[in-house]
Amino acid sequence: MTRKQRRLTIIGGALFVLAVAAGLVLNALRDSIVFFSTPTMVAEKHIGPGKRFRLGGLVQPGSLKRGDDLAVSFEVADGGAKLPVAFKGILPDLFREGQGVVAEGALDADGVFKADTVLAKHDETYMPKEVADALKKQGHWKDDYGKPKGGAKPGPVSMREGTDKSAAGATQ
Repeated sequence: MTRKQRRLTIIGGALFVLAVAAGLVLNALRDSIVFFSTPTMVAEKHIGPGKRFRLGGLVQPGSLKRGDDLAVSFEVADGGAKLPVAFKGILPDLFREGQGVVAEGALDADGVFKADTVLAKHDETYMPKEVADALKKQGHWKDDYGKPKGGAKPGPVSMREGTDKSAAGATQ
């Protein structure tokens, strides 16, 4: 075997090992690549108890129940399915019924999602592409999503617009 053949064999073997390693890593991360799963996706994938994942959707109106020692329960829905969520801790300030939420945790044996982290959607106009596509597919999409409220045109906001008028007038 000449030097050139030996070198090509080593390079080919190294590329093969690298391709196999990349394939194994991507296969292992296949389910973790998605930012969150909706209740419908959870039902379709048959996610078992104890497996950690992120659950995203809308908090169902009327489902929020507060208990003792910061215990909270609510339902997360995506228009097709609902999943009960239990959380113990302080909820974000923007958390409310009818708003988007992403919770991280695992299902228990009873099918309740035990969350250890709850994140609230921070902007009314933002919606992840997956959620928007799911709402369109299920017929729950509204044409005014993403438009400013009150027909106002979006534009730059100055720092003084949000200040208290009485405080601004007192310094003049």
